[in-house]
Amino acid sequence: MKRIQYHKYGGPETMQLEDFKLGEPGNGQVAVQVKFAAINPIDWKLRNGLMKIVTGHSFPRAMGMDFSGTVISVGRGVTRFKPGDPVFGMARLKQGGAFGNAVITNESFLVRKPDNVSYEDAACLATPGVMAWMGLVDKAGLQPGQQVFVNGCAGAVGEATVQVARMLGASVSGSCSVGDMERVRALGVEHVYDYRKTDFAKLGERFHVVYDTAATLPTAVGYSLLREGGTLLDLDPTPMKFLRALISRCFKVIICKANADTLERVAHAADDGRLRLPIGMKVHLNEAIRLIGDVEAGKKMGGKGLIAME
Repeated sequence: MKRIQYHKYGGPETMQLEDFKLGEPGNGQVAVQVKFAAINPIDWKLRNGLMKIVTGHSFPRAMGMDFSGTVISVGRGVTRFKPGDPVFGMARLKQGGAFGNAVITNESFLVRKPDNVSYEDAACLATPGVMAWMGLVDKAGLQPGQQVFVNGCAGAVGEATVQVARMLGASVSGSCSVGDMERVRALGVEHVYDYRKTDFAKLGERFHVVYDTAATLPTAVGYSLLREGGTLLDLDPTPMKFLRALISRCFKVIICKANADTLERVAHAADDGRLRLPIGMKVHLNEAIRLIGDVEAGKKMGGKGLIAME
């Protein structure tokens, strides 16, 4: 088997496609044959060492978090899956491994793939869907009829946030580039602003929830967009932001934590046709290192970068 891994923290040059041997799933774990994996910013943030206080200094380290595939085998205590089941979900943060032929992850990080959702589409759902749901529901307690502003509404987490907010009965405004405006309007974004030309500090509207999915909105500007009692959501955790979250009731930092309940909600939304993310480019595993580097460098594809294992 092959997977993309690295032997030291660093830039794209550290990535290598190498042979590896899949172990046996432990207690509460599932081994999955990966069909497709989706590229997310967390992949290169981990590789760059931005979270090495969590991931440690043991190498080689495997890359990739979001994937779809079929169950190979299950460890002791696993009750929700059996060999052959179609699944999608996330790899373990410390171990990664989705950018490879097979991966071992926790049972709670997986959900059964709906029959009418393709493996390609399913691979794109986990991180964006979980981030959207955690922010809007778990942190902000979004209610029907409320107003949401999504900074970066054309990105993967942004698009998922728009769709989940609409699904929950909220009205949505957002920011993106001019080239993406038509696409996000089709998702139901009522008021779309060009992030390059709009001074959001002077925007007249106020919102119950502001979600900075692009991680580019100054915190003071985010606060200025809130209604009284509103919630500002930020998905780019830093020590200062965690400190701010401790002293400000309206500021919440979002860290993606996979769990079965949230993944089930994501799967149901995809099954109903209410949650889908576009695929911008698909390459084979042998070509994936170049695509990861391109996406990391800012390449725009109009959708997710997807890696096919076969």
